[in-house]
Amino acid sequence: MSLSFDLNLSGGLNRPPQKPYLEEIQDVTVIGAGPAGLSAAIYAKRKGLKTLVIATRVGGQVLDTSAIENYPGFSSISGEELAKQFRNHAGSLGIPMEQQKEVAGITGGESVKTVSLKDGSKIRSRSVIIATGSHHKQLGVPGEGRLKGRGVAYCAICDGPLFQDRTVIVAGGGNAAVEAVIDLSKIAQKVILVHRSQLRADDILVKRMNQLNNVEVHLETPIQEILGDKMVEGVRVIQKATGKENVIKGDGVFVEIGYQSNTKVFEGFLDMNDKNELIVDNQLQTSIPGVFAAGDVIEGPYKQVVISAGDGAKAALAANDYINHIQSGEENKNANIN
Repeated sequence: MSLSFDLNLSGGLNRPPQKPYLEEIQDVTVIGAGPAGLSAAIYAKRKGLKTLVIATRVGGQVLDTSAIENYPGFSSISGEELAKQFRNHAGSLGIPMEQQKEVAGITGGESVKTVSLKDGSKIRSRSVIIATGSHHKQLGVPGEGRLKGRGVAYCAICDGPLFQDRTVIVAGGGNAAVEAVIDLSKIAQKVILVHRSQLRADDILVKRMNQLNNVEVHLETPIQEILGDKMVEGVRVIQKATGKENVIKGDGVFVEIGYQSNTKVFEGFLDMNDKNELIVDNQLQTSIPGVFAAGDVIEGPYKQVVISAGDGAKAALAANDYINHIQSGEENKNANIN
């Protein structure tokens, strides 16, 4: 009996690569693993497409939500558990994931794109779905990070019902903040709006807020610290006019000062609006053919888990149509040559 080995010049045996998807051309590469990204991956895989997910954090922003009570099929589920359900579903289909990886950029033409990672890896793919999401702007004050999910929240629609008949504080002065106050006034016993300067919200919203009996407003009053041991107990503020510090008691703090889309790496490559959200058409295709986007990263007023999941499915179906179109064109071209 004889044995033979295939050696390469770099030393060692030639074995199948541990990550063959780094060598093969993918049909769909999904960037991001939140509800939009994992939904896109599931739909793409079920279409029979060679699918890869790249993510810095599997689960995305939903992991920061203490309870979700508006996702169909679950009367109440933690953000962590819902993310686990998404992850397990994708895993059951054998979808490979490159975790804790950051994308450096996308290049390429119509038929094949190259997704470059910051670790130097390059992935070739016939289509790309960007689902990098967004992050809420933070106050950046002591106590905010420590009490996140323990009374500090960033979504009144998502977490408002958890504060039934309690006192909540809303930080912010734009439309999002005033709308949050209006929404929370129907749930909480008392809502206190605190803002560092004057209101920037639309007059019609401000008038509606001012008509509410359970709302209190503090302007020119920056929040200095969010107070509490295990849970939020209030905020420490300073009045600009007098320089006097004060404590406003509350059971929760909703930070409503806007959000930032995670699109910096795509600046100069894809078209964006003035909020740095990706501009897409009705098929969720960006300004580059074959590059799609879904979820919080795209332009639009509503940032909800269920909407992101739907966007992901739509983007995957659109990517499938795009690949079929490209492959049909290549087949026709080859037929004409022959």
